[in-house]
Amino acid sequence: MVYIGFDIGSSSVKAALLEVSTGKCLGVVQEPESEMGMIAHKNGWAEQHPEDWWNHVCTASQKLLKTYNISNEKVSGIGISYQMHGLVVVDKEGKTLRPSIIWCDSRAVEIGNQGAKELGKDYCDHHLLNTPGNFTASKLKWVKENEPELYQNIHKCMLPGDYISYRFSGEMNTTISGLSEGIFWDFKKEDISKSLMDNYALEMDLIPERVPTFGLQGKVDEKGAAESGLAVGTPIFYRAGDQPNNALSLGVLNAGEVAATAGTSGVVYAVTDSLLAKETSKINHFAHVNYAKGNPKIGKLLCINGVGIQYRWLQANLEVESYTQMNALAESVPVGSEGLFVLPFGNGAERMFENRQIGSHFLHLNLNVHNKAHLCRAALEGIAFSFVYGMELLKKDGVNLSRIKAGNDNMFRSEIFADTISTLLGIEIEIFATTGAIGAARAAGLHSGDFETFRKNITDNDFDKRFVPQKEKQELQKAYEAWKKELEAFTKRQETQS
Repeated sequence: MVYIGFDIGSSSVKAALLEVSTGKCLGVVQEPESEMGMIAHKNGWAEQHPEDWWNHVCTASQKLLKTYNISNEKVSGIGISYQMHGLVVVDKEGKTLRPSIIWCDSRAVEIGNQGAKELGKDYCDHHLLNTPGNFTASKLKWVKENEPELYQNIHKCMLPGDYISYRFSGEMNTTISGLSEGIFWDFKKEDISKSLMDNYALEMDLIPERVPTFGLQGKVDEKGAAESGLAVGTPIFYRAGDQPNNALSLGVLNAGEVAATAGTSGVVYAVTDSLLAKETSKINHFAHVNYAKGNPKIGKLLCINGVGIQYRWLQANLEVESYTQMNALAESVPVGSEGLFVLPFGNGAERMFENRQIGSHFLHLNLNVHNKAHLCRAALEGIAFSFVYGMELLKKDGVNLSRIKAGNDNMFRSEIFADTISTLLGIEIEIFATTGAIGAARAAGLHSGDFETFRKNITDNDFDKRFVPQKEKQELQKAYEAWKKELEAFTKRQETQS
């Protein structure tokens, strides 16, 4: 018997098959093989068609079963991971009314800023554990203000994972973890935030009913089965946003444990059991996958939007064949890239800078000294430095960074990148050969509540390698301090000009 897991990203959909008895991954596929596109009608906008996600889920599901010769009757359960903060709106027939406004779309920043002022700092800090920001609730408010006729036809609003679950089962529901990532959840009252809904003039019945993060969330119906290739009645046992799911995939469940990822965006996700939050305008606080009423498990999430997308942009515009070649070029250049700095923030509003758009910048480019090897090194260092800068902010917010766990399907495969972070912070980084899809498949088994076996399966099947801090860090520290000085001077000039 097997579990199947789906990871609905903004670049692609990945699907994984996991053996129930051992927790071992049997195979992973990606659809499409090239990256999905985004719709950007205006600068700072980003949309995707939810139907495209579903079509890729169906193709991936059928490809997995065929490639690994698995009967759909052997699939014991489904787990779903998905890109966070997206808005999907459907009518009473379940048809989408517009493309999804996805996570990196920044059109609702001002709505969130105004909402934070009107709700007040005390309410945001102690009830939402966040300012409304550019999250799902603010995006729904944007639709109400800018597309009023369409808004009147909305039956339910959903997150991307809710929509995929609906397409499988025909049932519209969501989770507490999902509601918290949309900034709909009141942690103090342990219910949907009526104050926020009233402030935004949003109807409470737009929110679907709630189901547990681990447990029966629905079953594949005849339509879902015909389109996906899975059997009618296959249970959906798990659903979570990509960053809580990434943490779960690495076994990060308890206070003090930290997960990191560096894909299209970069994230540091630290689990705490405290509802105290100081930096609510810079650090996000969400209900972790094992959050329960009366037993809060909170994920402190620090996001850096311009990470993998910065390195991918560089690859697309240099005459290089692969990231491996870029990493090799970078290794030929000394620490500090001979004075070339990269500020990698060119993918929309940055939460840790209070939703400002900093942009991507190459500073002190010397045409007589620097070449593409310097560009590669400076980009890797700039992205790593942005992680360290963000983790310093997490420390100020009370997080104890004792060890970082990360997957190996992103920038942590680069030794320069991982060594830079490990050495500057003075902590070990453990790398695991896992993905969001594998984690979602494995999490489908947690409906049984067996977390001990779950953790053992991660250790037995996924551990890859460990980075330890280098003893000599003087040159790296010097380069980081110079980069940080440039960043703070740049943001200060930007703030003055605005």
